[in-house]
Amino acid sequence: MNTSRPVEYFILDGLKDRYMLPIFFTVYVFVLSGNTMIIYLVRTDPKLNTPMYFFLHNLSFSDIVYTSVTIPKMLSVFLTEVKTISKTGCFLQMYFFLSTGVTGRALLTVMAFDRYVAICNPLRYMTIMTKKLCIVLIFASWGFGAYIVMPVTIWATQLPYCGPNIVRHMFCDHSSVVSLACVDTTRNGIFSLTNALIAILSTFLLILISYVCIGKAMRKMSTAQQLKVAATCVSHLTVVCISYISASFVYISYRVARFDPDVRIVIAVLYSVLTPLLNPIIYSLRNKELQDAMKRAFCRCTLASKNNRKTVPSVA
Repeated sequence: MNTSRPVEYFILDGLKDRYMLPIFFTVYVFVLSGNTMIIYLVRTDPKLNTPMYFFLHNLSFSDIVYTSVTIPKMLSVFLTEVKTISKTGCFLQMYFFLSTGVTGRALLTVMAFDRYVAICNPLRYMTIMTKKLCIVLIFASWGFGAYIVMPVTIWATQLPYCGPNIVRHMFCDHSSVVSLACVDTTRNGIFSLTNALIAILSTFLLILISYVCIGKAMRKMSTAQQLKVAATCVSHLTVVCISYISASFVYISYRVARFDPDVRIVIAVLYSVLTPLLNPIIYSLRNKELQDAMKRAFCRCTLASKNNRKTVPSVA
């Protein structure tokens, strides 16, 4: 409904099929359980006290935040059919969704650098990847994500919204919200696209450079060493490919005008949950150290349970 009064809330009008509720709920449970498991293993197992798993631990945390920004609200909409979200809540959701998405790619870039140092400078690995540097890289990743999307979000909040207030999406997607502004948003669109390309291409190029250097180093290795290096990199490469290919599909869906709006929403939602869902699966299936850590954690829990049963006094 068109109105001349400023918009105080938005209505999320995305997919209307209630059969999506159990799908989203199941996906969210798997995202939380899988990434929480990785965080628990890294924090409790001394053998995973290495820079690579420190970065993986942070990636899992960012994935939990990334999905928790949007999926609980989606589930709430399906359960209660209350589709409204306050204007402030909408822009906060937009900011944290974009910020954690960029942070995830920055962390993948840091993990690629870690693999580069481990493979190309193995003798100096521990002197280069010190605890101080690892913490600096983590702060830089989160800072990059927080900073790069801030101007885009602030500009979006300054636009006048006087109606309609129906967001054709499952969450407060930047393009879907900005299109509701009462003024021409061409410059805003160009600026947000530029920021998105900087965030995506800069991280992708750094990852690419790291793996080009790794590839050059592998040419000087024996076949057995090459297989060992490939085994250590395949999980990270798989996650990188899934992340950037899915981002490309989302970009294409927004730039092709003939795309069905419902299909565009499905692609965007899948993109928001695909990498966080697959990360724990990929790293668990392809990483023997994580598998061994899971076995040790299971054994500790089993032993603790037996000890507790033994210490319970019997009632005469």
